Amino acid sequence: MQTDDSARERWPALMEQAQAGDQHAYTRLLSALVPVIRSQVRRQISDEAAAEDVIQDVLLTVHRVRHTYDPAWPFLPWLMAIISARTIDALRRRGRRQQWEVPEEAAPETAAIPDQPRLESEEELAAYLQQLPARQREIVEHVHLREMSLTEAAAHHNLSVAAVKSLLHRALNNLRRFGAHHE
Repeated sequence: MQTDDSARERWPALMEQAQAGDQHAYTRLLSALVPVIRSQVRRQISDEAAAEDVIQDVLLTVHRVRHTYDPAWPFLPWLMAIISARTIDALRRRGRRQQWEVPEEAAPETAAIPDQPRLESEEELAAYLQQLPARQREIVEHVHLREMSLTEAAAHHNLSVAAVKSLLHRALNNLRRFGAHHE
């Protein structure tokens, strides 16, 4: 059986093989990385569902930026930078959400009356969302407007977190395209 250090020493070679298109090497690498990623994320995020979202986000980022890794350099610092960035992003999102949560009884009465410019942008947003396929629109509404976690949205729609992320990615690309055509 390989020691932890000797297994880690193979990571640059596995990533190099994965960059060359070796799917088996890529699968082995990702399988080896998950426990390390989980361990690092759980040190900073105690909520299990939130931690799992970050782990998935790290894996997606590794996949998306795998071409940037140079096998001549150590692998672990490259991975740790990704883990750190995704964890900080999640903590910032959670902090912003908690900062803006106000008990209903503490909310001022005027908050219920939107001013006119806000109403126009809500109508504009609704018009953009209506252009999306139904499933993409529902995912955007749940994740971005109702602030559901990816895990909650996946459970609500009976999908995997990866499927929710894929739908969300396609929806946001479509919204960007719609916005570019209307400028």
